Amino acid sequence: MPDPTVNRRPGRGPRAAEAIFETTLRHLAERGYARLTIEAVAQESGVNKTTIYRWWPSKPVLLRAALIHARVLDIDIPDTGSLRGDLIALTEQITRLLTDGRTEPVARAMTSGTGLPDDELAALTRDFFADRFSREQPVFARAAARGELPADADPMLLLDLIAGAVWMRVLLRREPVPPGFARDVVDAVLPR
Repeated sequence: MPDPTVNRRPGRGPRAAEAIFETTLRHLAERGYARLTIEAVAQESGVNKTTIYRWWPSKPVLLRAALIHARVLDIDIPDTGSLRGDLIALTEQITRLLTDGRTEPVARAMTSGTGLPDDELAALTRDFFADRFSREQPVFARAAARGELPADADPMLLLDLIAGAVWMRVLLRREPVPPGFARDVVDAVLPR
């Protein structure tokens, strides 16, 4: 079923969508995917569960919409005039999302899936990263137009290396991010 929140016109969708999304993400972080329920999200969001079911007919559809459309997880696609500057700005935003008290628990919960083909949370996490990668494409298109990237450059590999360094440091190692980390990571990864 198509996600009604994608490309929606003003006036479409529940007025409380952002509250519903934030509650959904908080419940994911606090309760885990298995114990996340539409009924609990509806109650805490102050909406009738039929409102949620009208727009998001199942838990996976609701969580997918929350992961992709919640403002709290949003990033601004930078345009600094250079690939290096754009990647440093993106890395700083990823770091902020992974260290902020509201979003770090959500990121941690997103990694709790098994990754098996029938794992709904793993599939939703893949959808989240696919959405973010598609949003970040202008960074690489502009860099290619400026001649900053070789024709055979793999933007996904660059982003995996850069974002992976942040995810590894913050979520897996639970180490602090030192000043200049974004710059150091980008300099280590960016093709010369």
